[in-house]
Amino acid sequence: MGEVLAIVAALLFALGTVLQQKGTLTTAAQEDDPRFLVQILRRPVWLAGAAMQGVGWIVQAVALDKASLVVVQSLCALSLVIALPLGVWLTHQRVGPREIAGAALTLIGIIFFLAAGQPQGGTTNPSATSWWIACLVTAALVAVLYLVSRNWTGAAKALAFGAAAGLGYGLQAAVTKTFVTLVGQGFVTLITSWSVYVLIISALSGFALQQSALKTGVLAPAMASSNSVTLFSSVILGIGVYGETISKSGSGHTGAAVVGLVVAIVGIALLAGAQAPEGDATTGSPSPSPAA
Repeated sequence: MGEVLAIVAALLFALGTVLQQKGTLTTAAQEDDPRFLVQILRRPVWLAGAAMQGVGWIVQAVALDKASLVVVQSLCALSLVIALPLGVWLTHQRVGPREIAGAALTLIGIIFFLAAGQPQGGTTNPSATSWWIACLVTAALVAVLYLVSRNWTGAAKALAFGAAAGLGYGLQAAVTKTFVTLVGQGFVTLITSWSVYVLIISALSGFALQQSALKTGVLAPAMASSNSVTLFSSVILGIGVYGETISKSGSGHTGAAVVGLVVAIVGIALLAGAQAPEGDATTGSPSPSPAA
């Protein structure tokens, strides 16, 4: 059941992301200008995308309660593949042989990873030390990527912003798995739990950075970096924080699972090299291609 819900979440994330990009491209402020985060709130198409993302998070949360972090996040990474044709339709993205090959490798890699590895869940009560390390390392990496991205443009900027967003989303997913165990235990339990506040901070950080990545106008690099880093960080957090295992069937299956994960990441890397559309995604007017 958790696996089916994760696929549904991937569909919702894909549609929500493309609608949000369509909304961000109509704002006047640039991607590194915080004012555009206010401007997008007046765009109905962006709000529709945000609603899709919100429903997707709820579905993802239920999936995380029923399956391991590694499995759910692997399937949610398929949102990148689903988003490509939607991007062609809604924001006039370029999809050529490179993008098709990247999408195929991503899909094959994730399916192989799950089939060969059969990831298993670990503890439901991780130690405080593991959470402190996860949060501090994630925060430091996000800060570095954000500072570096301010000196880049186009696809490179989309990659850096997307990678930083992916770290935030990876931590958000990991904390969500703990958060859902508290739902139903009462309001006081929720507001006194650290997980609620880490969940809010990681979600808001991932949100702002992802919108900045989408604002560059290049969908594939923005989503490729975000999804690949989210997947990779989720695997690390699943193993390091929750004690999950990639395989229950020995080193041979573990090796095959790792190969599948590498193939998926190679596919995502191919997608990261996608070019911007010829013109503005909403008006069709010419615009210069971003620098790689």
